[in-house]
Amino acid sequence: MKNNSKEMKLIRKKIDQIDDKLLPLMVKRSKLVEKALSLKKRQNEIVDKKRINEISKKIVKKTSELGGNSKLLKKIWLSIIQNFIDYENQEFKKK
Repeated sequence: MKNNSKEMKLIRKKIDQIDDKLLPLMVKRSKLVEKALSLKKRQNEIVDKKRINEISKKIVKKTSELGGNSKLLKKIWLSIIQNFIDYENQEFKKK
């Protein structure tokens, strides 16, 4: 049991290190989304289904190439996109 606990601690430490790299990238992404939103004149410009579809396909392809779980990562990516869409819609109404 102790060995499992030690291994779990190591895995969690590695996850935290990855999270420390992901967070600054997500902050950069969110600033770019805000910049893009400032260029949108109409609310219907927020959702670009063609672009979302392209991103989705790219994620599946790249994830497969990297040996990852493409179904899981596509779902996570689409969730990120949806959260930014929700944010943009909320902020657009404040304009």
